[in-house]
Amino acid sequence: MPRKRLSFLLPNVRILVVIATWGYPAVRCGAAEHAQAGGAPKFLGATSCSSSGCHGGGGKNQNQYLVWLARDFHSQRPFATLTTARSKQIADALRIKEPATDTRCASCHSPLREVPEALRAETFRISEGVSCESCHGPAENWLRSHTRPDWTHADRVFAGMRDLKNLYVRANTCVACHQTVAPPLLKAGHPELIFELDGQCVSQPRHWREKANWNGAQAWLVGQAVALREISWQLSREAEPGEKQMARWSALLWLLQALQGLDGEFPALSKIPAERASQNFLATLKASDELAQRVSASQWTDEMSRKALKTLASISNDFRQPGLTIEFQARRAEQLVLALDRLFVSCKHIHPASSADANLNRLFRQVQSRPELNASEFADVLDQVSHSLDE
Repeated sequence: MPRKRLSFLLPNVRILVVIATWGYPAVRCGAAEHAQAGGAPKFLGATSCSSSGCHGGGGKNQNQYLVWLARDFHSQRPFATLTTARSKQIADALRIKEPATDTRCASCHSPLREVPEALRAETFRISEGVSCESCHGPAENWLRSHTRPDWTHADRVFAGMRDLKNLYVRANTCVACHQTVAPPLLKAGHPELIFELDGQCVSQPRHWREKANWNGAQAWLVGQAVALREISWQLSREAEPGEKQMARWSALLWLLQALQGLDGEFPALSKIPAERASQNFLATLKASDELAQRVSASQWTDEMSRKALKTLASISNDFRQPGLTIEFQARRAEQLVLALDRLFVSCKHIHPASSADANLNRLFRQVQSRPELNASEFADVLDQVSHSLDE
């Protein structure tokens, strides 16, 4: 079963690193006891959530289905993308006869197609795109009970609903389709994807409520650690990783290594060499997965957000080092600017009209074209960002 499909069929997926017998990652289902007792739960389809008394009503806390259907690109866009001229060109290059049914495309663009026939209820529809149960898990065992006032969040999770309040679980649910693209697809013209959990949660039309202690910086770091794990997994399976893949991996590793010491409980990545070697990819995979879990479970504070921001704004000298190719420097700059953006938003003391924000916009302009990056100029502007944070 392809990696992208692993989390789809299990409500509370956790990626467990198994180095000794590395193949596909092991998966543990939080409701495993129930699955063994009564078989895997069925998928009921989005219409099972759509009644006016549930998530299809007009009230603020009852319109989740309507928000997804009318405003969320997960509803229609993923499948519709497969019918475009660009998708046809990619399919032709790979000799794919029908993108809408080929697993290489459908696993993300039409994931409900991967649900076994035996797990499809009468109300199930493949045409729903990335639907409610794609993220929340098959609803058969919790649909009727999850709105009960005497049920806690833990009760819902125990019944099989995926725990998307847990940032580690949420990141695992999203990352495979929002980042991992097989090299043949990239060579055929599929756009490169960058996973950024906090930014993507903010940009998606909101049909949920975050926890009271939600912190965007924490979500960002969990997402980046999971992203690094996925890149490491992908590279560990490549016989000859290309320069672009290596540049992405080393840039993200470099970024998270720079945050060494943010919290004493977080695992260290600093001793892992950014060199093309299977043992380095596997070591990064193990450490980054542990980092994601630790950050997700941590008691994040505003001070940690400020510390992360100050740390990353103070690494300009890394862009003045000789010997790195433009591709590697540009990847670092791209990852750094995206990181600073999310940390700026998380740090409430920075005013949108401040000089720090203006300098961040200058950094964004610097990375608009990777081949044209001037690393020295980028470093100078980054210095200005760092200094303006002290104003």
